[in-house]
Amino acid sequence: MKDGTENPLARVERRRPDYPLLLAAAVLVVLILAGLITAVRAGNYTEAAIFFVSAIVLAALFLIDRAASRHASALDDRKVIRWDAASPELQRQNVSIEVRELARLLGVGDDSLTDLLSAYIVAEDLALRQIQQEENLPLLRHVNIGGPSFDAILVDQDLITCVEVAFLVTPDLRQEKIESMLKKVATAIQNLATMKSKLRLRLMLVLVTQMSADEEEHLRLLFTTRRFTETPVDIDIRMLDFEMLQRTYVSE
Repeated sequence: MKDGTENPLARVERRRPDYPLLLAAAVLVVLILAGLITAVRAGNYTEAAIFFVSAIVLAALFLIDRAASRHASALDDRKVIRWDAASPELQRQNVSIEVRELARLLGVGDDSLTDLLSAYIVAEDLALRQIQQEENLPLLRHVNIGGPSFDAILVDQDLITCVEVAFLVTPDLRQEKIESMLKKVATAIQNLATMKSKLRLRLMLVLVTQMSADEEEHLRLLFTTRRFTETPVDIDIRMLDFEMLQRTYVSE
């Protein structure tokens, strides 16, 4: 077994160039150019047009092949990255922070922490079920990618969506959490860039709400006006009602 301290973002072994195919393509290019020049000099513009169109088709095939190679290379990157599960200690720490913040906002004491903990765990679980249902993509929960830990990731070809869940009981999301999420994504991007990976990342912020209709509308307005400073990736914000999730996945 490999040492656990090894960097999980191992460098990808790149495909070696197919030199015989490159040589054949180079010869074909020379022949087409020679035929084009010869036809123009001879005044045979019909043949010159044929050679010219052939050159355009060859260039288009080259561009298509390059695009396919880049896409395949990105998929190779996806295969070699280990999606390490976040440690139980880290998961407990993250949940504890969120639950104590909920207790502070609701103005309840430590005797209510157990109930809040249960509600938070259920909210996150149901939210991730709903997101997987909507996106219809493979979803991995509580994993590290490029170092930082995310609540989940969605895998779609060479695009990795980092999912972060927040349970809101007031129409606001604390700035420290926003900055923490953006920092984690920026770190993951930097680590992938270090290994020259072609994988693309984006961030999905899932807000599970338990508020009145007016408060939810205020929250929507807040996120349309608040600027996510120095955003390293595209951000997709989803709002899910906790009661709706329970009716969908729990109620008989």
